[in-house]
Amino acid sequence: MNTRHDPARRSLLAATAATAATSLVPLGALAQAPTVRFILPNATGSGVDAITRAAQPALGKALGASVVVDNQSGASGIVGLQALARSAPDGHTLSVVSNNVVIFPSVLKSLPFDMPGDFTPIAVVGSTPMVLVANPNKMPAANHKEFVALLKAKPGGYNFGSGGSGTILHLAAELYLDAAGAKAQHVPYKGVGPMVADLMGGQIDFAVAALPSVQGQIKAGALRPIGTLTPQRSPAAQDIPTFAEQGMPGFAVEAWFAVIGPKGMSAANVQKVHGAVVSAFGDPAVKEAMAKQGNTIQISSVEEAQAAFRRELAKYAAVVKKVGLEPQ
Repeated sequence: MNTRHDPARRSLLAATAATAATSLVPLGALAQAPTVRFILPNATGSGVDAITRAAQPALGKALGASVVVDNQSGASGIVGLQALARSAPDGHTLSVVSNNVVIFPSVLKSLPFDMPGDFTPIAVVGSTPMVLVANPNKMPAANHKEFVALLKAKPGGYNFGSGGSGTILHLAAELYLDAAGAKAQHVPYKGVGPMVADLMGGQIDFAVAALPSVQGQIKAGALRPIGTLTPQRSPAAQDIPTFAEQGMPGFAVEAWFAVIGPKGMSAANVQKVHGAVVSAFGDPAVKEAMAKQGNTIQISSVEEAQAAFRRELAKYAAVVKKVGLEPQ
């Protein structure tokens, strides 16, 4: 019997081939989970980056999606924020941001977006400790008193780095210098990673950094901590004294972080993301990671987050005026 042109046989062979091909495809590819992109206006190695990556698996599980972290730190983070502002408000593009975002309107002459009008604040998640660290070979000081003595012996002769002009790290260092009655030259970087590399290399002398971004370098002895900018010692760095206990009573600068989305997100999507944030940061593995980094988690409601952004905008406008930073 000639089966070469038998239609029934051809149909059977095609069905068998299709079944075999399907069996070779991973099940995840047949029903691929949606992707949620977190655009971070911070470089790899920053405190916000460390926080987001630690929570990434739990966020993905809570959102029922594949979570991708996209670092866009250009122009002190303006590039990443602009990309977020231009994204569809469908809940598939979000961000974790620091309080840099409420400082920018006071230190930059023009922005390609309105803060917070072009965004949807979803949750203020918590705060992260900041620490002033120095290159021990450039500034051989062990504490605040010795450090200020070096600064005052060479007014303006030392320099400090930041993750970019107008960031919370820049402003925190300026506030410290103002409170200490000392002067130093500011060197802005395109992100925390390059700043830390140059600090260890001796191109700059000191910097204020989020504790999670320099913990390893401190433990290795490559950077020397002078003090934390927290009201009390950080549980993650009990051996580093605060500036408040080193002769600067009441001195503290807060660095908080929040989850935001683009303008126009539906109430349903906002609540879905907020619920996922609560779930992810309540995950035992994430809680452990946050404790090791020294972060304090206290998640606000959606309404509290939106009010906090407007309140903090006014607060930092007054702070920038106090230290005399000119808009750039």
